[in-house]
Amino acid sequence: MTALSHTLRALAAARGFIRAFIRAFIGAFIKVFACAGLLAALLPATAAAETEMLDQVVAIVDDDVIMASELRERLETVTNNLEARGMDVPPEDVLISETLDRLILDSIQLQMGERYGVRIPDAQLDAAMQRVAAQNGLSLDQFRVALEQQGQSYRAMRDKIRREMVIQRVQMGNVNQRIELSEQEVKNFMATEEGQKLIQPEYRIVHALIPVSEGAPNAEAEAAREEAEALAARIQGGEGFQTVISEASERVPMTGGDLGWRKLDDLPSLFQDVAPGLSPGELADVFRSPSGFHLVYLADARGTGGQTVAQTQARHILVKPSEILTDDEARELAAELKARIQAGEDFGALAREYSEDIGTAAEGGDLGWSNPGQMVPAFENTMASTPIGEISDPVRTEFGWHIIEVLDRREKDMTREMQVARATEFLHQRKYDEELDAWLRKIRDEAFVDIK
Repeated sequence: MTALSHTLRALAAARGFIRAFIRAFIGAFIKVFACAGLLAALLPATAAAETEMLDQVVAIVDDDVIMASELRERLETVTNNLEARGMDVPPEDVLISETLDRLILDSIQLQMGERYGVRIPDAQLDAAMQRVAAQNGLSLDQFRVALEQQGQSYRAMRDKIRREMVIQRVQMGNVNQRIELSEQEVKNFMATEEGQKLIQPEYRIVHALIPVSEGAPNAEAEAAREEAEALAARIQGGEGFQTVISEASERVPMTGGDLGWRKLDDLPSLFQDVAPGLSPGELADVFRSPSGFHLVYLADARGTGGQTVAQTQARHILVKPSEILTDDEARELAAELKARIQAGEDFGALAREYSEDIGTAAEGGDLGWSNPGQMVPAFENTMASTPIGEISDPVRTEFGWHIIEVLDRREKDMTREMQVARATEFLHQRKYDEELDAWLRKIRDEAFVDIK
């Protein structure tokens, strides 16, 4: 056996000894707490009243412990969430067991994140907090105030979101590498009944109803129709659907709302013949049903065909500043290359010689067809303003200085690509959920867990 093998075995043994020592120390610590609790129970009432158990360990999880206070806090949160959704709260023993299991899994994953060096930058955490606030219809400052008014700590909420983000990254890093998804698998799925239903067109309908019963007097029905027609005229004239309906609802009884994204078969039967004939942003003609007069607005649609994207075909040369090339010198070299191309030299040949974009230099700087949002903003804005067949002035991005030649532009129907992307995302998520469950069971089985 080599000296290196001996060294590695010694290190492994040392790590095992350290982990065992930590667990033994924590176990002893818990026994002290347990004895303190027993002592408090045996003391006279006056002495026991002066002795207070502040907290106690309920589980050891590898090198971490879960305290009773953590369990109580999580139980309260889970119970409140279930009650807020109108769901039945499980029996107490079941709720405690499931909640503790979740805390154990969280602890295992947070320890893994610590070992992996997972860090959530403050900017990303701020953005996540803003999204949470926006989901509640509040600004970040308003969200902070609302939490404090409910007796909650903004800092505690921020720490909770940070932990959730760490756990999510640990899961993604471990689970995604276990997923394999081929193009043929996606193609086969799209040919199935389930796949065909998935890629059916979807509509987002916003609806308003002015109620009128079937037996209502003609005058009442006519007044409701005129009101609906007047509202429709305002919307067709350019006013926002929601604005018009909100204002009208203050003086006219109305029902309805946003139906969300739905496939055609999932829409109310009244709207199934209406939706396919509308374009996004279009209002259907007012029509009557036994319930009253309807205003049906198509807020958006996807997968309906004709979903085109403006694409640009371009090539570029990238010159990067370096220790031997200042930023000004890099810009001047890019400008010089543009002049040489305009004087007759071949763009592709110069790109292969000078461009520092390792992904495109060998191809003469060719970027192929790009979609909106695919490039960084400064690059995309310059590309968009450069006429076909011309070369841009040097433009600075985070990568360096570019000159861009726009070769062509086109409108491409991306309906099929979007359907494939939706099917791929669906299959990936299905496999992710399956692999996540298997992975969570694996790490739970491999962890040292001692429930007190």
